[in-house]
Amino acid sequence: MNDPHALASSHELILCQAMDLEMRHLRLVAAIAEAGSVTKAGEVLHLTQSALSHQLRDIEMRLNTALFHRLGRRMVPTAAGRCLIGTAAEVLKVIRRTEDQIKAAAKGGEGTLRISVECYTGYHWLPPLLKEYRRSHPMVEVLIDAAATSNPVKALLDGHLDLAIVSDRTRDRRIVEHPLFDDPMVVITAPSHPFATRAYVRPEDFRTETLFTYASRENSTVYQQVLVPAGVTPRATQQVQLTEAIVEMVKAGLGIAVLSAWAVAPYVNAKALAAVRLTRRGFERKWKAVTLKDMAGVGYVSDFIKLIAINAPRLEERQSRGRVLRLTRPRPARSRM
Repeated sequence: MNDPHALASSHELILCQAMDLEMRHLRLVAAIAEAGSVTKAGEVLHLTQSALSHQLRDIEMRLNTALFHRLGRRMVPTAAGRCLIGTAAEVLKVIRRTEDQIKAAAKGGEGTLRISVECYTGYHWLPPLLKEYRRSHPMVEVLIDAAATSNPVKALLDGHLDLAIVSDRTRDRRIVEHPLFDDPMVVITAPSHPFATRAYVRPEDFRTETLFTYASRENSTVYQQVLVPAGVTPRATQQVQLTEAIVEMVKAGLGIAVLSAWAVAPYVNAKALAAVRLTRRGFERKWKAVTLKDMAGVGYVSDFIKLIAINAPRLEERQSRGRVLRLTRPRPARSRM
């Protein structure tokens, strides 16, 4: 009968010395266990009986324990051998699956696509595109990482994302940019607000207002690209990371916000909000998809980027009642890849 303490010691020894084992060792042990003899295992592995026996002795010397009982030509696993055989089966299965996934991904047909968007409004227009993408790429698993929204470029460089959708310019040679669409920004106010009838809102007009933003001052595109260059600080700034909450705050007359024109179009068309151009010339964010260089040529990644560019959120603008912007938001067109 096997001594359980000795068996446990053998298992611990194998685990402690696992770094001594190589993939070829695992394949060898698994082949012997399946074939039942050194000769047949050698045929499977295309090794001579002498070479295989030598490698087996090498493994046993590294682990300082026998892995098989030699019963004539038959090879019967010892307790330590059974432990290693079980581990080898699991490891080799994982390795084969990983190799298959990598090969499929290299062909652009199968893989995992981890993405994040720099602005929370992106999660409004992204779901319909994901549904469309799934039809053409059913073998690609798309994972949305909302936690990386505050700094998707860092997450990309750290290896946590495969693709990030950003508006800020990236200056890193490891990253490739793919232009997507221009995103007009508008100032939204309550219909009764004095700004509601203006042709546009100037940066200096923010001094008397409470400004609701998705991001912090440091990460706010409008704050950093419009207000800071003008030397303007709003009367107060409140960070609210939910479009619906910002809209309700503005509707209640508690402050103003700067959002994508397409995102507020339904509220403006329903006359629940007024939308006014930001600055005399208007202000747009230029969205782009960014990937690491080695992902730029992967088929299912480039197809996803093309889908966004074709079905980007767009709107038509027309003026009514003088200077108040009226916004409409067309349905995205379906694309074929």
